[in-house]
Amino acid sequence: MTDEELIDVAKKYRENAYAPYSKFKVGAAVLTKSGEVFGGCNVENASYPVTNCAERTAIFKAVSEGHRNLEAIAIVGDTEGPCSPCGMCRQAISEFRIGKIIMANLKGDSKVVSLDEILPFAFTDSDL
Repeated sequence: MTDEELIDVAKKYRENAYAPYSKFKVGAAVLTKSGEVFGGCNVENASYPVTNCAERTAIFKAVSEGHRNLEAIAIVGDTEGPCSPCGMCRQAISEFRIGKIIMANLKGDSKVVSLDEILPFAFTDSDL
């Protein structure tokens, strides 16, 4: 699957976002090493800490279906530049060692970064 195809899946899931408070819709799509794709959107809650981001939704869907070997993730938001994951999502991306992070926006801008670039000095199982 190309980066553009993964971005398109993330855009599709962005449309399902439940963002009545922030109005900031985000979509994400995770590509497994076996070639399957799992999408997700952000789901807000009136109790803000209960909100779940699109990236974690997609990752958790993949994991709940038995996939632990995740290859890439695309993140799309209506932002000026490519949409970057929050710190909590960066840690979830790190947990599954997703090596390719594709950040994009609705205008067609995108940037590909590595896990080391987006979360240097990550806290991992080797720190336990």
